[in-house]
Amino acid sequence: MAFDPKKFTDESIEYIKKRIGNKKAIIALSGGVDSSVCAILTNRAIDNKLISVFVDTGFMRKDEPQMIKNLFEKKFHLNFKIVDARDEFFEAIRRIRDPEEKRKVMGKKFIDVFERIARKEKAQVLVQGTIAPDWIESDGKIKAHHNVGGLPSELNLEIVEPIRELYKDEVRILARSLELPDEISERMPFPGPGLGVRVLGEVTPEKIEIVRNCDAIVKEEIEKSDIKSWQAFAALLEGKSTGVKGDSREYGYMIALRIVDSLDAMTANIKEVDWKILRKISDRITREVPGVTRVLYDLTNKPPATIEFE
Repeated sequence: MAFDPKKFTDESIEYIKKRIGNKKAIIALSGGVDSSVCAILTNRAIDNKLISVFVDTGFMRKDEPQMIKNLFEKKFHLNFKIVDARDEFFEAIRRIRDPEEKRKVMGKKFIDVFERIARKEKAQVLVQGTIAPDWIESDGKIKAHHNVGGLPSELNLEIVEPIRELYKDEVRILARSLELPDEISERMPFPGPGLGVRVLGEVTPEKIEIVRNCDAIVKEEIEKSDIKSWQAFAALLEGKSTGVKGDSREYGYMIALRIVDSLDAMTANIKEVDWKILRKISDRITREVPGVTRVLYDLTNKPPATIEFE
C-alpha cells in the first residue's frame, strides 16, 4: 500500500497529543529531514510546549546554524534555541584518532550538553527523530553516535518517536506534505557527529574548516548540475600528498569525494558522475581551498563499504 502522508500526519498528531498531553517536551533539532519532520508534527500537536534545541557542535555544514535558525524560528515560529557548544566538542575529541572512540566521545558530549539543557528546561518528554534504519542496523538499539539515544535514565524522560517505523523516502514524502522547503525535504543525510567523522584521524579546527569548504563546493556543483543522488560529500583523508601550486611544490591534504544512490541507506551504489563535473569539483577545491593538493573519487558500493568513511 502506498504511503499516505496526510493520513500519517493526522494519526501522528493525535498520537503525540495523547502521549505528551500537557507535559513539556524537548527535541534535538539538527535541521535534517528526520528531526525537522518530528519537530513540525510535535509542534502542531502541542505548540510551544515543545522546545526545539539546535546544538552547534562546530561540526556543522557551511552556514548551517543561521539557516536553521531563520527557518524554524522565523518561518515556522517554533520555540527554538541554539546552544553554542563548539569549544566543548573540539576539546572533547582533541587528539583522538580511532573512529569508534571518536563517535562515542562525540555522542557522550552531545548527551552531556543536551542533558544540561533538558534539566534547565525541566523537560518531561524527549521527542526523537528515530527512523527504521536507525534501529534495524543496530539490532533494535539506537546507533552509538545517534544524537540523544543514550540520555541518562535518571532524567526520567519519556521517549516519543513519531516516525520510528518510516524509511527515509517516506520521511521525505511527509516533509513535502508538511510544506518544509526543499533545502530540508530533499536534504542529503548527514551523520550525527557531523563533519567530525568526515575528517579521518585527528580532528582539528583547521581540518574541519577545510572539509566544510570542500563539502560546500561539492553541494553547489551537484545542485548546479541537477544530479539526483542520495548523498554527495567530501571527506578529508589521513596523511598528505605533494602537489604543485604556482611555481612551487606544496605538501597538502587529500580530499575524497563520495556520491552514492540509495533508497533507505541499508545499501548504496556509487553514482556514475560525468567526468566534466568531477573535474570541475576537483579544480575548484584545489584552487579555492587552501591546504588541499589532491582530490580522489571513491568507487566503493555499500557493502562492502559504509556510506560514511568512519
